[in-house]
Amino acid sequence: MTLLNNKQPLAHEVVEDSNPSNNIDFQTIISRRLNRRSILKGGTGLTAAAFFGALPLVGCSDDDDSIPTKNNGNDAAIPAQGDLKRPETLKFTAVAHSTAETMSVAAGYKAEMILPLGTPLISGIDDWKDNREQSAESFEWRMGDNHDGMWFFGKKGTAYDAKASENGLLVMNHEYVNSSELSPFGYHVIQDKNAAPIFQNRRLASDVRREVNCHGVAVVEMKRRADGMGYEMVSNSKYNRRITSSTTTQLAGPVAGSDLVKTKFDPTGFQTRGINNNCGAGLSPWGTYLTTEENFLGVFARGQDASQLSAGQNYGRERYGATENFSGFEYLWHTPDAKDAKIVDEFSRWDMTATSASATDDYRNGFNTFGYITEIDPFDQNSMPKKRTALGRFAHENCAYAPVEQGKPVVFYMGDDARGEYIYKFVSKATWSNADIGGGLKAGDKYLNEGTLYVAIFNENGRGEWKALIHGQNGLDALNSELPFHGQDEVLVFARAAADAVGATKMDRPEWVSVSPITGEVYVTLTNNKYRGVRDDQPVSASNPRSYNTGGKARGNDNGHIIRWAEAGGDHAATSFDWDIYLFAAPNDLVAENLSQLNDSNDFSSPDGLYFDPRGVLWIQTDDGAYTDTSSCMLLAALPGNVSDGAIQTTSVGQQTRVGMPASNDNIKRFFVGPEGCEVTGITMTPDFKTLFINIQHPGNTWGAVAGGSTPRSATVMITREDGDVILAESFV
Repeated sequence: MTLLNNKQPLAHEVVEDSNPSNNIDFQTIISRRLNRRSILKGGTGLTAAAFFGALPLVGCSDDDDSIPTKNNGNDAAIPAQGDLKRPETLKFTAVAHSTAETMSVAAGYKAEMILPLGTPLISGIDDWKDNREQSAESFEWRMGDNHDGMWFFGKKGTAYDAKASENGLLVMNHEYVNSSELSPFGYHVIQDKNAAPIFQNRRLASDVRREVNCHGVAVVEMKRRADGMGYEMVSNSKYNRRITSSTTTQLAGPVAGSDLVKTKFDPTGFQTRGINNNCGAGLSPWGTYLTTEENFLGVFARGQDASQLSAGQNYGRERYGATENFSGFEYLWHTPDAKDAKIVDEFSRWDMTATSASATDDYRNGFNTFGYITEIDPFDQNSMPKKRTALGRFAHENCAYAPVEQGKPVVFYMGDDARGEYIYKFVSKATWSNADIGGGLKAGDKYLNEGTLYVAIFNENGRGEWKALIHGQNGLDALNSELPFHGQDEVLVFARAAADAVGATKMDRPEWVSVSPITGEVYVTLTNNKYRGVRDDQPVSASNPRSYNTGGKARGNDNGHIIRWAEAGGDHAATSFDWDIYLFAAPNDLVAENLSQLNDSNDFSSPDGLYFDPRGVLWIQTDDGAYTDTSSCMLLAALPGNVSDGAIQTTSVGQQTRVGMPASNDNIKRFFVGPEGCEVTGITMTPDFKTLFINIQHPGNTWGAVAGGSTPRSATVMITREDGDVILAESFV
């Protein structure tokens, strides 16, 4: 055996690409009939009217009076207090590009780091040490690694209060770990070339245990500081807790009890152990936390077992990236010696290889118990998290609900963050009642266990449709050629394959979703896709229209864009919609691709995090690798218009599409730039609008290190105005 100390690839750098479908869209058909020269010369005969049918195109305007207001009378469900008026223009001075080791924020604001990796949540645990010698077990009561999606839950007494700001619970995800900066031994593996392929590199039990405990969710009680500026943690609060990759969770909804999720841990199929790779997050309208499981593939391994599984079972695994002899994203949680386990199957549960005669004697189905929206009630510290299987299984980025209306279904929107994956929505069977606010997981049982999951199709004419993923409909039955569906449990566990079958539109990494409280329109970040227009199975289309070279190298859609749509009749349960592209990200000097006319004060690349605050201000965060020689990742504030407020444009490869109104210094500006090497992600605001929280992942250099230390740490950043007024107060003057 050989001792190795390698640097593990960061999980955020690994983008899954496992969609083999060949869904044919309109653009593909056009390309087969016409050569590229005729398209570029306009020889297709596609006039604007023919391209977009009779859809109205509203002229560009900065006048808010032209934006329809979504007012449903359900103010009790809005986590905000006071004046909800949106600024007419953004008046802060834009933050300049920066690649510095430190962070920068707009003039008149203060940004400070709080709750970094390793912060104890209770007394009796030592503070973080730069030598990283904290015990693995202690991380069950420390802040985890790579802070991500989060939410501030107003608290009054012992209950949720959507409008309370003096006291609250800050709940946040810990998406993954930087192994080399977490263990005192670095990324340490023991190599055994005589072992089976998936066991040739083994990890130490203590390192894996530490990493398992650094994933998941943290609940932290916060109280306003005595000077009224910002917040501090309430040490030893009964609400402070960690939910990790070891926490027992309940499976709820149509998949619960299915043969597809029965394991050695729970042969009945109603429980599993752990939540994993928790990326974006969302609030439920009744006041619980909805966390997501994104790159869960990376912690699992699969050996050679195809001969023991049916063709459908094999296809179902491979559709989620789990091919034979797959060892994950180098976490290798399955590899420590079994004799070092402190609980039964502590490590072997991460190996999905079928090794026994029955699924209840191994963990072949453990993989199927991850990839769900998981609901947590932060006010009930004894409650068990519930994985809401009715919302489908895929690499969930976040989960955003549409404005609720009394007597109408509750609607949630979700993206699947991988190249060429899809956008989904869930429409509840139950209809909304304000009486359910504060109802905890029982309200979740009412709204999230029964309903219809849909997937989006973006047509070339600027319209779209939602296809229901229901067993027995749209070809989702036992006769499906790639993966036979024998029940709704199979449709949901293999939601990606079901979406393939109904012809969903492949998108450029659908990440965060947010819904405008002003217009009710839905916005989704499409971060990037290096294969767009490069591979035959991902041709350019109106909804993903760019493919271009940077530095002489073909890169597909390197900078990403933000798409949006308006549901038919303003009804979020509708099955059709109109769409356009709100913004194209691009360096301001990349003229041919800068279709949104960004300038030095607002250009950006690879949009990721997305958040409408209750006033209708859109906050955009970036996770970028294409523009970081000019600027580190950032946070921008924006004032969007509405679908069809721009014009038809043609990209550099001859693809026509609808683009929103041009960017200007009035409607989008750079508000914050993070430290070198980081991703800016996770965002929430207190109900009084006076404090904005964001998160910093994988910073470079020594950002976040203890005094005199050298190990960088992920952390939360708390932003307040220096005068104590509301965020963006200057824009109301």
